[in-house]
Amino acid sequence: MILTFGASAFVSWRLRSKFNEYSQIGLSNGLSGAEVAQKMLNENGIYDVRVVSVEGMLTDHYNPEEKTVNLSADVYYGRSVAAAAVAAHECGHAVQHKLAYAPLKFRSAMVPVLTVSSQWMQWILLAGVLLIRTTPIPLAIGVALFALTTLFSFVTLPVEFDASKRALAWIQNRGVVNQREYGFAKDALWWAAMTYVVAALGSLATLLYYASLLLGGRRSD
Repeated sequence: MILTFGASAFVSWRLRSKFNEYSQIGLSNGLSGAEVAQKMLNENGIYDVRVVSVEGMLTDHYNPEEKTVNLSADVYYGRSVAAAAVAAHECGHAVQHKLAYAPLKFRSAMVPVLTVSSQWMQWILLAGVLLIRTTPIPLAIGVALFALTTLFSFVTLPVEFDASKRALAWIQNRGVVNQREYGFAKDALWWAAMTYVVAALGSLATLLYYASLLLGGRRSD
């Protein structure tokens, strides 16, 4: 758990560093992130998804329910390699949605369950740890709920990697970036993907920790 925490901190720092670096490199065609996003949506036959600006840094995401590509101000208005890469990545999720990409459908189906379970999971785990000498049931329930969270983290991986793959293929094939800019965009999206990898491994490490407590408590009984 300590190693995954350290890795998470490093990857987050590295991602911000790369984003700041590539935000200083202007896109040769002069398109803004919003224009790149709109262009990618239109060329994939997606006309019912809006591109909007949201507050914060690296808060970019695709909302399948509202059908919006939400871009942070630096990406929405930015005319850099970083802005183009991030905008195209988020539109990659919109393309997945249109094509009914299986991992995205499965992840979306898990969201309502996780929304409810997350409200109680930490309290159940705490109660389970405190009552482990009395009964293993609360901790077993907590471990089961946390297992769903871990599964969600791992299901997210193919969704994110596929969105980046679609984004990179599109910006290269459509001439949105030149060869040099393509390398920068690929590097930026790789570090973004690594944040999800570390998050999934961290979730797995935490799950194994609680599972070991559960098994240890049961053995002591």
